[in-house]
Amino acid sequence: MASKEQARKKRKEEQYKEYVKQMTPKNRLGTNMVRAFITGGIICCIGQAIMNYCKLLDLSQEISGSWTSLILVLLSVILTGLNIYPRIANWGGAGALVPITGFANSVAAPAIEYKKEGQVFGIGCKIFTIAGPVILYGIVTSWVLGVIYWIGRLLGIV
Repeated sequence: MASKEQARKKRKEEQYKEYVKQMTPKNRLGTNMVRAFITGGIICCIGQAIMNYCKLLDLSQEISGSWTSLILVLLSVILTGLNIYPRIANWGGAGALVPITGFANSVAAPAIEYKKEGQVFGIGCKIFTIAGPVILYGIVTSWVLGVIYWIGRLLGIV
């Protein structure tokens, strides 16, 4: 009786292992890395082209950088609204999610997704679903580092 129970238990374990093997996605690390590199590289090339154009207009380095960031964010939000950026991010992975365009996408996507719930409860509340924690931790970390820097200045360490 015990051996039948053990055989049944072993069979279930083997079936479960086979199920897990079938359901686990295949790791395509090399392909994913190449796609991320290509996607991030194209985004960076577009940013560099914008920066070069701004310099052709005799704008300073700082102003050119600001315009470049602004235009990249705008393009990302427009492409998110047209449902193109999510497809780019799906193909390019981290290459599309890491640059400033990925952050703009993460802010715009929840707002677009929940627009049917209305201006206040849909767009107004959901726009900070992903960006809210990033902004919060960025502000808190900046404050803590500022306090540490201030104390260091008072003590003459910095």
